[in-house]
Amino acid sequence: MAESKQDELALAAKMYWAREGYQPGGVIREIDYSTQSGGVHPLFEGIKIVDCDTHITEAPDLFTSRAPAKYKDKVPQLRRDPDGVDRWYCCERNFGSTGGNVIRKDHNKLLGRLAFPTVEESHPGSYRMKERVQIMDDAGIWAQICFQNSGVTQAGSLMALGDNELAVTILKIYNDASMEYMEQSGQRVFNMAHLPFWDREEMLAEARRVIDGGMKGFVLPDMPEHTGVPSFADDYWTPFLEMCEATGTPINFHINAAMNPQDLVWEPMSFQQKLSIIPIMFSLGNAATIGNWMVSGRLDRHPDLKIGLIESGVGWVPFVIEMLEHQFDEMMPDRMIDMRPWDYWRRNFWTSFWFEKIGPQTQLEVVGLDRVMFQTDFPHPTSLYPDVQQHIVRALGDRPFDECKMVLQDNASTLFNLGL
Repeated sequence: MAESKQDELALAAKMYWAREGYQPGGVIREIDYSTQSGGVHPLFEGIKIVDCDTHITEAPDLFTSRAPAKYKDKVPQLRRDPDGVDRWYCCERNFGSTGGNVIRKDHNKLLGRLAFPTVEESHPGSYRMKERVQIMDDAGIWAQICFQNSGVTQAGSLMALGDNELAVTILKIYNDASMEYMEQSGQRVFNMAHLPFWDREEMLAEARRVIDGGMKGFVLPDMPEHTGVPSFADDYWTPFLEMCEATGTPINFHINAAMNPQDLVWEPMSFQQKLSIIPIMFSLGNAATIGNWMVSGRLDRHPDLKIGLIESGVGWVPFVIEMLEHQFDEMMPDRMIDMRPWDYWRRNFWTSFWFEKIGPQTQLEVVGLDRVMFQTDFPHPTSLYPDVQQHIVRALGDRPFDECKMVLQDNASTLFNLGL
């Protein structure tokens, strides 16, 4: 990859969370935690609720405590910059902030910003398993599917190091820590594995290692070609996809990261105005993700592949697939693929909701009762915290118990092989 492209990718990772998100300001929402920590609502007793989108903040010593001796000084390290913000550095490159942490250690929530500037200010449940399990119990959550919080494992930054062995080692350390989380949480916290997908042999070896280690899925970029790697249409990916298919291990796309919603926001807009619009564009970008997979023919070659669309929502799905059905008839009269878009959806895809009420109340039969999962997005901005159980009641409380169990437990258990 050209050096300029590497620098561009590294800069994108460095700006993973905008500087404005850590500046003074915002509003603290004071939480009476005693009223928010009652566990599972009586309507859902007997359901092991799976929260299929949360984030684990990378602990300050995650990499340094696990690194081989020769890499102790090279792996990512957390430093506090002069502006008072904790940021990750690797080989003296700025890898960006610690990610979104708007839940403070006193249980109050920050509105209008991306995070508190330091790890110490955030709730310890964002990065320590004992406290994590406690806050899950308080919220009535049995298991969590988790994703990275910072940009420290972003492929662009790791590739830009110019040291492939170091880059691969960093991801292996991350996955090692993720396997430890499973044990420490009593098999209730499941981080999604990261892969050195720019190196096919290393990718395949690490994928096999983490599957054998019990990890429950992978998180991938929806357009790897942006990093100089062939797209999912290329046979570069075939051995990996065959492994996922054979083992029932899902691949997951955490919102659509290939687009830049900043380009869609008017200038000038304040940080808070932009923050209100950008997440919408990320979620709607999943229309391209499912469209690419459906029309490419990949799903004809891998009929048992499981794909999770995480932090996506449910209300947009009927419109998008109905439009794909129309476009399929108008633009692909030679039937380049074997099935209809709705058929691919009902066989290969799952999606998740959090803030929505209209979608869960009115669209489940259309989208598919067995295709929809629940999430909170803890501890990010826009997370449901602290009103988790109350929101589930508003969204699903009028539905039969068996349907609630499918959405809150069974679908995620099926996708991630949790055995619940």
